[in-house]
Amino acid sequence: MLRQLKSAPNLLTLLRLIFVPFVVVAIQQQKYAWALGIFVVAGITDLLDGLLARVLKQKTTLGQYLDPIADKLLLSTMFLMLSIAHIIRWPVTILVFSRDIIILIVCTLLYATGTMRVFRPTWFGKANTAVQILSVPLALIYQINFSNWARLGKRWSIYATVALTTISGVHYVLRLALDLRAAGNKTDSNDAASSS
Repeated sequence: MLRQLKSAPNLLTLLRLIFVPFVVVAIQQQKYAWALGIFVVAGITDLLDGLLARVLKQKTTLGQYLDPIADKLLLSTMFLMLSIAHIIRWPVTILVFSRDIIILIVCTLLYATGTMRVFRPTWFGKANTAVQILSVPLALIYQINFSNWARLGKRWSIYATVALTTISGVHYVLRLALDLRAAGNKTDSNDAASSS
């Protein structure tokens, strides 16, 4: 575990976790340029850790869990702080958190009961994450530069976030239901075959 932690990709992921309290302080003190800079640097470390893991062949089990946790923690913290600062409306943040919490609870229960072990990300989920990542810097840019393009960028990225959060949540639940039904049918067929 310690050897995995010392790998370059995982060190970059840990650095991204360290950025979280600094970005909280920056937003709380209304230093939006600093918050934007920290978020952009964190995004660069996210790109670099994936690239280094492939190039240096340092993909680790720890990294597979740590990387999405760091991403989600940073992104969720940004939405929470931007809502506290009245930059992003609370219903948007509540929707984002609700989707993630519901998926986390369902996946944890299914994994704990042994019903399902693999949870593949969907294209809607990836698109939703991409739009959320885009909406955060656009919201911060509008606090720095009150131009018309910044206002429109923030507005439309938030609209896209709400739409894709809803769509990806519904799609994930439907796909999960179909996967569970298929797994149940397969189990029934195996039972029937063994009994015959």
